[in-house]
Amino acid sequence: KLTQRKLAEAAGITPASVNQYLRGINPLNARFAAVLAKMLEEPIESFSPRLATEISEMANVGPMTQPRREATEYPLITWVDAGQGIESSASYPTGISDEWLSSTESAGPKGYWLRVKGKSMTSDTPPTFPEGTPILIRPEGFDLISGKFYVARNTVSGETTFKQFVMDAGVGYLVPLNPSYQPVVLDDGWEIIGRAIDAKITGM
Repeated sequence: KLTQRKLAEAAGITPASVNQYLRGINPLNARFAAVLAKMLEEPIESFSPRLATEISEMANVGPMTQPRREATEYPLITWVDAGQGIESSASYPTGISDEWLSSTESAGPKGYWLRVKGKSMTSDTPPTFPEGTPILIRPEGFDLISGKFYVARNTVSGETTFKQFVMDAGVGYLVPLNPSYQPVVLDDGWEIIGRAIDAKITGM
């Protein structure tokens, strides 16, 4: 014999809650309806066509998928070229690079790859960019956001470097991930020339 207590145990609720469902005080939900259908050995449609329809519609709703982004190839260039900038409004100069790498991230029409130089961006914990890691740079149309990674050029020495930008107490810093290296104040002597938006793991 099917009792309210048995229904309550099967549904993991109190007998009082079962009573409220059966008397129509509380509307049936899908979870209790499924338990009731199993105990009665009847389809949900036999006592709640509404819930049966809702459950059917829920089952037909597939997971949302992100639109597939096509990969684009960008040239792997030298740090010297990056520091000088690419003087081309629509395409790269002929022979700018012998190696092109692809990414699904959009770096814009002048996007390019660089290989990380030195050990200043190597860390024991993620993120880490060991020497030789290819990083994809977007040189135009980017925002300066604290915590993100950028390529900066020293307007006096011409030095080009890859660091994390950190804003602290109104002051911007170029911060290495390796604690053995010192942060640099982002003053008028530095120019941000691109944001890193992708990296490729090497040595796998």
